[in-house]
Amino acid sequence: MRLGIQLGYSGEGFAEAVDEVVEFEEAGADLVVVPEAYSFDAVSQLGYLAARTCAMDLASGVMQLYTRTPTLTAMTAAGLDYVSGGRFNLGLGASGPQVIEGFHGVRYDAPVARTREIVEICRRVWRRETLTFDGPHYRIPLPGDYAKPLKIINHPVRPRVPILLAAMGPRNVALAAEIAEGWQALWLDPRSAGRVFGESLADGRSRRDPALPPLDVSVPVPFVIGDPDPALLGRHRAQLALYLGGMGARGRNFSNDLVRRYGYAEAATRVQDLYLSGRRAEAIAAVPDDLVAATSLAGRPDDIRRGLDALAAAGVTTLLASPLATTRADRVKQIAELRTLLP
Repeated sequence: MRLGIQLGYSGEGFAEAVDEVVEFEEAGADLVVVPEAYSFDAVSQLGYLAARTCAMDLASGVMQLYTRTPTLTAMTAAGLDYVSGGRFNLGLGASGPQVIEGFHGVRYDAPVARTREIVEICRRVWRRETLTFDGPHYRIPLPGDYAKPLKIINHPVRPRVPILLAAMGPRNVALAAEIAEGWQALWLDPRSAGRVFGESLADGRSRRDPALPPLDVSVPVPFVIGDPDPALLGRHRAQLALYLGGMGARGRNFSNDLVRRYGYAEAATRVQDLYLSGRRAEAIAAVPDDLVAATSLAGRPDDIRRGLDALAAAGVTTLLASPLATTRADRVKQIAELRTLLP
């Protein structure tokens, strides 16, 4: 199992956070993932990380497919791969209508079909093909007297940058298993993973190109090694409440939909109702203890090993660890210890 680090959204103290990532790399971390959401863009931060790190992989988690043209996505990925010396992984996802339509002013439609087309266009660009594409959603070049097919000027470091698709719904998960190098999961409960995702993964893998490597499955997991501290796990509980309650409108919240499929329908409704009515402290308190525990790792080394074994049995191959320790020295120390516990 690979060990990755997931950065936060806020951007506060970014230079200090990168100093810490450098220490995480020295402690054994293999990968750092930079989110985007409706925060600062991921690309500028990834370029900075490329200059500060030496060997660890870099990934977006995730770049939004609606907010860049397919060819700009390909150019950006090739550029990040170039400045990092071939260490970039393109984490790509549809986000949700609240962000795409509400913040970017772009229509959110056909996420699965658009994802498939964008992946194909990116791979053609990286192979330096003279680009032509005629799909239901993207047509390159556009018809007209001034348009002609072009290919990327530079020679990409690699003809195929690994693509990691973020997915929660059945069709998106199947698509990731079919066409991507990796699947970026979220809020993975290893006890329910087979029941909730197994059919979609099997469906996608049945159509997977044998030239692709085995599917990398990554999941962010907050962790603390030692006696569980309710205050530390409270940060994870608050993050769950934000996603279940506020990351998406009622009826279009993918995290909320996911935990319903896990079996928490009543709690999902209550958390969302409380959060959307402005009662955020009550929404946080309403997140089930069992869900907090299932989506985190906390306890003595033997407890952590059992949790890691459960994640491995659920198919996880990359752990995106978020250390909950309060000091930088303790966070680096715990990443080094976690490295020794990985299966």
